[in-house]
Amino acid sequence: MKLLLDTCVLYPTVMREVLLGVAKTGAYTPLWSARILEEWARAARKIGPTGEVQARGEIALIRSAWPNAEVTWKPSLEDRLYLPDAADEHVLAAAISGYADKIVTLNAKDFPRHILAEEGLDRIDPDALVRGCWEQTPDAVAAVVEGVRQTASEMSGEVWTTHALLKKARLPRLAKVFR
Repeated sequence: MKLLLDTCVLYPTVMREVLLGVAKTGAYTPLWSARILEEWARAARKIGPTGEVQARGEIALIRSAWPNAEVTWKPSLEDRLYLPDAADEHVLAAAISGYADKIVTLNAKDFPRHILAEEGLDRIDPDALVRGCWEQTPDAVAAVVEGVRQTASEMSGEVWTTHALLKKARLPRLAKVFR
């Protein structure tokens, strides 16, 4: 299954690490575009003067880990698309160009299911995706989540419980599994 990852699920670090960790287990193939990655890098400016630099380093690492994940398309594809927010049309174009099955996004209102269906696509929120992966391979997802929890605790200097970290990362259904 190919899934296009929207910027809003790549920028929050814990969410991204869980999503990409699960992708490494073979649960799905991630896709993105250069523009999506650029939006992530620019959004990271919010965390301070080193945010963008750090994001660009992380972007280089994921490009290396998934060299075939970045999709491109002809401008004419984007020109024919319509979404409620025109600024998201590039995400739909990337999903179409990459032959994605779904778009992983937190932004449901700007990706109406009826419009996506016309292109043979659907959307899924990251919590539903990861929870579904956990139902298929609970040990693999649990190992990913534990690795992310350990890294978060080391980097933040505070001890995170799995439940608290996943809730903060906007993965509440997955968090319930680890309560």
